[in-house]
Amino acid sequence: MDDTAPHLQQHQDGTQRWAQLRGRWGAAELGQRSLWRDLRRQLDGAAPGKEQGWDLSEVQWLDHVGAQLLWDHWGQQWPAQLRTTDLQRQMLERVASLTMGCPPETQVNWWGWLIQLGLVLLGFMAHVRSMVEMVGQLLLDVLRLIKNPLRGPWRDVSGHLYAMGATALPITALVGFLIGVVLAYLMSLQLRQFGADAFIVNILGISLVRELGPLLGAILVAGRTGSAITAQIGVMRVNEELDAMQVMGIAQGYRLVMPRALALALAMPLVSMWTTVCALVGGMMAADAAMGVSPAYFLQAMPGAVDIANLYLALAKSVTFGVAIALIACHWGLEVEPNTQSLGRGTTSSVVISITAVIVLDAIFAIAFRKVGF
Repeated sequence: MDDTAPHLQQHQDGTQRWAQLRGRWGAAELGQRSLWRDLRRQLDGAAPGKEQGWDLSEVQWLDHVGAQLLWDHWGQQWPAQLRTTDLQRQMLERVASLTMGCPPETQVNWWGWLIQLGLVLLGFMAHVRSMVEMVGQLLLDVLRLIKNPLRGPWRDVSGHLYAMGATALPITALVGFLIGVVLAYLMSLQLRQFGADAFIVNILGISLVRELGPLLGAILVAGRTGSAITAQIGVMRVNEELDAMQVMGIAQGYRLVMPRALALALAMPLVSMWTTVCALVGGMMAADAAMGVSPAYFLQAMPGAVDIANLYLALAKSVTFGVAIALIACHWGLEVEPNTQSLGRGTTSSVVISITAVIVLDAIFAIAFRKVGF
């Protein structure tokens, strides 16, 4: 064996058993796999105890890695018999003082679970309260805008309207078209069995105009625009721009929340209708290919199959979705703390909660207006 390789030899000195350490006990040597395996076997044969002494006087080199290895092998306590040089003793004492022990295992009981549940509920209620305050502040800001429209942040609204609406058209068109194709092909398999090919217009029209068009558009906007809003405001928090706005007396709700809420309230109906039209085009082409339903018949039968009230309901839902997405995204952006970890956590929470809120609102609309449009 190389003299520089870390190793130990045991010998008996009267009634005391000693482990004699030799070689270089450093990171470079301990990082070699073959040497590490041999050393582990030797250490296993020298279990710590009162009868086991340790002699480090002939060790050529000892750094913090080797000292940590020995300290852990000793069970993080000093052996009864230990021979070291002064430098080795200082190294071991430094490692011992900086080593953190394992935290004690907490006993999980019903009281602990109750406390955790209470903390979760308190956090949830804090977010609900903040959202209610933001809704109230938004209403006040809208009244202020109506009272003095010439001094409103229209440049911000127009910029957000383009970023949130116009730039979202390509992805919503692609997703809507593919969803229409998939729905048409799936429905054709069932309708063909009953000879009801013509009713594909009714099914596609109702499902896309009333439900899937607004819902798909809102989910895409929540993932795309909601995350962007949270990230923008969160970066402003990290860069202390929000604190600067507060010092200068600039209302955050009027300059940050309201322009984004108005922009999404205007953009969402347009994005929803665009998604619906693209989905209907995809469904129409798939119906023609799978069932022989011509585009001319599809367009002619659509007004009779879908009542105009469904379109109005879809527009109302889209406005609600847009405002909800904007408020949730702004809320989580303002909740971001000045660190990158909080920014990532806030962006993730914003997207997840926005999509969940959209689905919940869609379910509420479906139940509340179940008799409208039929």
